[in-house]
Amino acid sequence: MMNRILDGMNAAIIGGSSGIGKAIAHGLQQAGARIAIVGRNPEKLREALRSLQTEDPRAKGYSVDVTDGVHFQEVKAQIEVEIGPIDIVVNSQGITDIRPAVEVSDADFATVINTNLSSVFTSCRLFGADMIARGHGSIINIASIAAHRGWPRAVAYAASKHGIAGITLSLAAEWAPHGVRVNAISPGFFLTDLNRAKMSAERKENAIRRTPMGRFGELPELAQAAVYLASPGASFVTGAIINVDGGYLASGI
Repeated sequence: MMNRILDGMNAAIIGGSSGIGKAIAHGLQQAGARIAIVGRNPEKLREALRSLQTEDPRAKGYSVDVTDGVHFQEVKAQIEVEIGPIDIVVNSQGITDIRPAVEVSDADFATVINTNLSSVFTSCRLFGADMIARGHGSIINIASIAAHRGWPRAVAYAASKHGIAGITLSLAAEWAPHGVRVNAISPGFFLTDLNRAKMSAERKENAIRRTPMGRFGELPELAQAAVYLASPGASFVTGAIINVDGGYLASGI
């Protein structure tokens, strides 16, 4: 990890109580940032916070359903009161729904979109407004290789991640004149609590076979990508979608 490159910065990681978000929270903290994590599950949040506080007692945790915009705005205000203005926001919240498209109801589709896409826009808008006023800030959205390809049996998830790419590019272009950078990371196959049990042995084997590096990714590899995008070293980088996928998307058909 780059040595304390984020010293003096405050970071909020939405969806930071598990999986990719939790790994990124640790990576940003190790690089010097003060961390606030936001999660829906209070038990997971407490566990993740304890882990962060062993390294930095100043870390904070906040429980909220990010699809509740009013409550999310209240928690955002509380974060800024308790740790100060937010320099870095990572939007890592997400759920999946793996089944044939004809079995997905309108309500099922809306549930995924509200969590994976609408709440990301809400987060960008709420934190981004303050960043624009201050003239600087970095937002990192977690997309997916599903943002670049079709994804059978995951229509709502794929739609939400294509939307993340659209939000990222649009806000990057709009907010660059105000000093706010908006980028995204598209993870390939990483085993997390979200997908470990849902991926069959056959699917896991197929994922490794189609990944040129021949393995699953390690979560610290994602964290280091986030540290780079948040750091001064990426000061001329906005609208980028970095594929951390072991060459999966590069391998073609």
